[in-house]
Amino acid sequence: MIRHRFSAEDFHRMAEAGILGEDDRVELLRGEVVELSPVGKRHAYVVNTLVDLLSPLRDRAVLSVQNPLGLSPDTEVYPDLALLQPPRTRYRDRLPEAKDALLVVEVAETSLDHDLKVKLPLYAKAGIPEVWVVDLVREKVHVFRKPQGEGYGEAQALEDGELSVLGLKVPVKEVLP
Repeated sequence: MIRHRFSAEDFHRMAEAGILGEDDRVELLRGEVVELSPVGKRHAYVVNTLVDLLSPLRDRAVLSVQNPLGLSPDTEVYPDLALLQPPRTRYRDRLPEAKDALLVVEVAETSLDHDLKVKLPLYAKAGIPEVWVVDLVREKVHVFRKPQGEGYGEAQALEDGELSVLGLKVPVKEVLP
């Protein structure tokens, strides 16, 4: 079987041509267009909760919710939430890239394997300094720091305690529904 791989530029042209609709839930992973799971009510609740909890950082980071993040010329993901380097005006004429990300958060209800086995290595390879994967099934937050190759040097799963980003403390219990 021969697969045709797409670049991020091709991916955007497909959207401009109407091949991909604005509301299509897709990402470009290593040149392949991949459909995302629909967002359920618990998933949406946690994303909104994270926005509320992280909003005190709005003067130190740009909160980007389910927006594109370029990781490489053939990979563009749509994390549930990303904290980006300010100011937001730097993204007026370009999409954020891996070098702009301070934190990426994925919320997983049915997508945990995909987030941990497919997306996490892409985040590490792109140098994303910190990734949180909120596991709604097992009710824990997986925290990854110190990217090394396609993995992270630090990994922990928290059921309680605090998450910390840019000096802000976030209680794990408040993140979980």
